[in-house]
Amino acid sequence: MGRKRHKPEEIVAKLRQVDVLTTQGHSVAEAIRSIGVTEVTYYRWRQEYGGLKSDQVKRLKDLEQENARLRKAVSDLTLEKLILKEAASGNF
Repeated sequence: MGRKRHKPEEIVAKLRQVDVLTTQGHSVAEAIRSIGVTEVTYYRWRQEYGGLKSDQVKRLKDLEQENARLRKAVSDLTLEKLILKEAASGNF
C-alpha cells in the first residue's frame, strides 16, 4: 500500500476534525480511525501542528524552505572560501 503525503492545510483540518469528534463524545482512537491515519501519525502531527492555523502552517513551511536554501548557500560559500584559502597558500 502506497503512502499518501498530506498537505499542511489538510493536516490542520484533520486535527480539527479529531477535536470536534472527541468533543462530541467519541474516543480519541475512534476519531483518529475516522480520519484515516494511525495513532502515531496523529500524535506526530499534533506535536508539530497542534496550535497552528492553516495560514500559519503555510508561513511555517515557507520559512523552513527559505531556511534550508540559506543553509545550503552558506555551506557552499564556506566550501569555496576554504578552497580559495588553500589555493592561495600554495597547498594544491
